[in-house]
Amino acid sequence: MGESNVKDNQINTRDEFKSKWGFTLSSIGSAVGMGNIWRFPVMISLWGGMSFFIPYILFVILIASTGVIEEYTLGRLTRSGPVGAFRYASGRKGKAKLGERLGIIPVLGSLALAIGYTCVMGWIFKYAFMAIDGKLNSMGTNMDLIVNTFNQTASSFSNNKWIIVAGVISLMIMSLGIANGIERINKILMPILFFLLLGLGIYIYHQPNAINGYQYIFTIDPNKISDLKLWVFAFGQAFFSLSIAGNGSVIYGSYLPSEEDIPSAARNVAFFDTLAAMLASLVIIPAMAVGNANLSEGGPGLMFIYLVNVFNQMHGGRIIMILFYIAVLFAGISSIINLYEAPVAYLEEKFRFKRLNAAALINITGIIVAILVQGIVGAWMDFVSIVIAPLGALLAGIMFFWMLDKDSALYEINKGRTKPINSLFYKLGKYVYCLLSILALILGIAFGGIG
Repeated sequence: MGESNVKDNQINTRDEFKSKWGFTLSSIGSAVGMGNIWRFPVMISLWGGMSFFIPYILFVILIASTGVIEEYTLGRLTRSGPVGAFRYASGRKGKAKLGERLGIIPVLGSLALAIGYTCVMGWIFKYAFMAIDGKLNSMGTNMDLIVNTFNQTASSFSNNKWIIVAGVISLMIMSLGIANGIERINKILMPILFFLLLGLGIYIYHQPNAINGYQYIFTIDPNKISDLKLWVFAFGQAFFSLSIAGNGSVIYGSYLPSEEDIPSAARNVAFFDTLAAMLASLVIIPAMAVGNANLSEGGPGLMFIYLVNVFNQMHGGRIIMILFYIAVLFAGISSIINLYEAPVAYLEEKFRFKRLNAAALINITGIIVAILVQGIVGAWMDFVSIVIAPLGALLAGIMFFWMLDKDSALYEINKGRTKPINSLFYKLGKYVYCLLSILALILGIAFGGIG
């Protein structure tokens, strides 16, 4: 299959993003999720403001200018998800069947990650509802009650109703297709998300002691920034935050019109993804300062345990808590539909499922499995993020930079551009980015997760 026909990979009537802004917002939505709103502030808290942010932003620039561009381009070139894209790229070396089999790995990884996200989205839906009806506010500063509420929420078979809600909402959006479902909802959710974070940040700014939080964020600690472990976790945060795993970015790229400028889109996604992470930090870290917290103690319970206590100590805390969990909810919805999209598209491409049937089968399967694994979701997510996600990113990098011929790769990237991409791109991608993908896999296993 040295001259694979790209049309073989395509759905009979393939949906597309209808506007550059719609694609950009959807791609931002796929990247902006728990990694930005939850984990990034934790990393800022644990590692100390600019000490963490400086290496993080360097890795974001490197990965966005190689891996993100590569995955979008691979998808658009083949008009396919990972299976078809890998089949096409490896077919240029006479290894089409091998590429097709390898393409299943990121598809299954995307489904597994989506299932874990469905559990977490169930938590967020529950907490948003409890914030609205006042139950979180009524807990006050009773840490035993706050902790027990979260432990009960995250235990086996205890949050079934909200997992079903999360899955059904994902199904409803995805069944409408790319332009009428995913693109349209992200055009609504993403602007609201940024306005909510900005509004919350402005409110927190006017609270007593918030200045201590800003000082913490914008301080560089020479001892911390020289710590190799900090650079490892900054790399991991950047790698996973940009949503590169050989699945979601590939499939979104496959819906991108030929006239769009892919490197420009990658820059926009990296910028707004980083902006969302910083806005979340400018809400959470100063809020911790308002609550007289130890700013160097983030921890995994930050969002569902400690922040409840902090918000309940603030003037107007109930309103702030409602807006915060709604913002987190919007970020989660935009991410979960991206994760479910790769397996949905696979059923459409491989088995010619109709969109509604594919979305229903995948999302209902996701709901059922999420209910079964909610008590072990931490271990579930760790395995996927430590092993499957970086492996998928590595495979996509190999397909694009090592299997696909250079002329075809660069020709596709330069569509829609006024001048060709810098010649350094290909060398950085082939040698540096692929090596970083291997490191993400190795370091993730060694450290028990880096992103």
